[in-house]
Amino acid sequence: MVLHKYGEKLYSGLVTTMTWHLKEIAKSIEAAQGGLFLEELNRKWGDHNKALQMIRDILMYMDRTFVPSNRKTPVHELGLNLWRDNIIHSHKIQTRLLDTLLDLIHRERTGEVINRGLMRNITKMLMDLGSSVYQEDFERPFLEVSASFYSGESQQFIECCDCGDYLKKAERRLNEEMERVSHYLDAKSEAKITSVVEKEMIANHMQRLVHMENSGLVNMLVDDKYEDLSRMYNLFRRVPEGLSTIRDVMTSHLRETGKQLVSDPERLRDPVDFVQRLLDMKDKHDKIISIAFNNDKTFQNALNSSFEYFINLNNRSPEFISLYVDDKLRKGLKGVTEEDVEVVLDKVMMLFRYLQEKDVFEKYYKQHLAKRLLSGKTVSDDAERSMIVKLKTECGYQFTSKLEGMFTDMRTSQDTMQGFYASQYSETGDGPTLAVQVLTTGSWPTQPSAPCNLPAEILGVCEKFRAYYLGTHTGRRLTWQTNMGTADIKATFGKGQKHELNVSTYQMCVLMLFNSADRLSYKEIEQATEIPAADLKRCLQSLACVKGKNVLRKEPMSKDIAEDDAFYFNDKFTSKFIKVKIGTVVAQKESEPEKHETRQRVEEDRKPQIEAAIVRIMKSRRVLDHNSIVTEVTTQLQSRFLPNPVVIKKRIESLIEREFLERDKADRKLYRYLA
Repeated sequence: MVLHKYGEKLYSGLVTTMTWHLKEIAKSIEAAQGGLFLEELNRKWGDHNKALQMIRDILMYMDRTFVPSNRKTPVHELGLNLWRDNIIHSHKIQTRLLDTLLDLIHRERTGEVINRGLMRNITKMLMDLGSSVYQEDFERPFLEVSASFYSGESQQFIECCDCGDYLKKAERRLNEEMERVSHYLDAKSEAKITSVVEKEMIANHMQRLVHMENSGLVNMLVDDKYEDLSRMYNLFRRVPEGLSTIRDVMTSHLRETGKQLVSDPERLRDPVDFVQRLLDMKDKHDKIISIAFNNDKTFQNALNSSFEYFINLNNRSPEFISLYVDDKLRKGLKGVTEEDVEVVLDKVMMLFRYLQEKDVFEKYYKQHLAKRLLSGKTVSDDAERSMIVKLKTECGYQFTSKLEGMFTDMRTSQDTMQGFYASQYSETGDGPTLAVQVLTTGSWPTQPSAPCNLPAEILGVCEKFRAYYLGTHTGRRLTWQTNMGTADIKATFGKGQKHELNVSTYQMCVLMLFNSADRLSYKEIEQATEIPAADLKRCLQSLACVKGKNVLRKEPMSKDIAEDDAFYFNDKFTSKFIKVKIGTVVAQKESEPEKHETRQRVEEDRKPQIEAAIVRIMKSRRVLDHNSIVTEVTTQLQSRFLPNPVVIKKRIESLIEREFLERDKADRKLYRYLA
């Protein structure tokens, strides 16, 4: 027929015959009742596909020659289009088909079991008819119905569930929808339907979920609910602004909790406990971030910035962190493995990084290290050195050079003492034995101490040492720091009881007076020893008022020392120990005046550093305006401390007076460098 030019007739005859045939089929599908409707549709679709293949094979010549040259639709495609127009788009079938499909999906969502194989065949048919048929006739209405279904369900859930349960339900629904797509929908629908569930079940309720009474994010953080937190993180990360919502709430919770911790007067009584709580809090949230939040860097940063914020709210943090290290290196790390020591020190370093005033920490660390070294109280030299190496890595050589100098002095002093006894030993005979630590003035945090009168027995040995030391070193001066030393003295009490007392140098000076007197008044002791009043009172308090250590008796008996008190040697003193250590009544934390004094020393030490930074900047820039100098100085010094803009201004004034800089003649805000 094609060769005899009847191609057109053959083609149009095919269209007419197929159209009539499909109209008949449409009637039989429409007649199918209830559940048989889809099955009938599916069966007829299968028949139609088989018939189409045969027709295409029979009319192959027409399909290859006549169809392309006359720009007609190929036979197979024509068959699909006619099925679409006469069956799927027949007005009786179109809405019924959509309603049936949506009803089945709804029934599956509410827990019924449906014939998934049949569903898959029907949706596959819609896809075969062209993606626009699938999208228009099924997908778009499906997404709209799903949105209203989940909107209602989420409303119902949020009223009756706590946050953890709600998230479980949302997660389950998401998984169900993904599974549904994999079983009988087009793979391209997955992103669209999950986005509907995410919007309706998560995005629209984020704030309410996070702030839910008794079960929201803060409760999960407090109770370490890793599973719930992880679920929240994984669901919220799917929606815009989801993670930032969690992060903001976590940050404000951290800041609030931290602020309460650092400003609670109860907590400030015990510095070691204070720092331990900070470390526990950091550990807790580190663990949450690594287990539940996928080690998310942005959460780490939020945690760090929160810690930095509240640690610096309390200006005693540097002192407390140093006291914590002091406590650990004195006694807290006995019997602990090296690895564990490293872990503790690393944690402390992490808190140290948050400090804005690192130079204040350095001041205190130096004082505490000096006390540890001089009293021989340090647990392990390795741990001490490890800490110094960490500080050096963090802050550079200047920060630790003096601390290293202190260790060097301790070693040199041992050698010096060996030399002293090797040369002097024959002459010393039975006198007191001396152990001297020679400290380099610049390296140690020495306070200028008023010299006190040492007992005659000691003075002799001290003079010999001075002569020996100055004989071996030229151009040096020795000053005795009597406020830092200790002594061991033997004492005999009533009934011939002998004890060895371990006391401070000041206490030794006081006790030796009682060799030649039974009763001494406070005034007499003060005149004889010339110990500064505050130290003397502390020293007498520890000798006369501490139970079990009272080698002196005081009249009248009271806790505090008054100017007109009298002291007696306590014959009745007993102790079950041969060696008795008599501590001084010490303030562990600094008192207010001491704190003020440290503060002033720190401020003084900062001035040259600020000036040096200004000069460095001006040297390279030559001309700069005031605000830029302040910004640059702050940037340069922030690894040690945050300089105050007012102080920077004063230092600039001082440099102008000393002619390092000058103000610009025309613009007073500009400074020039004078080489």
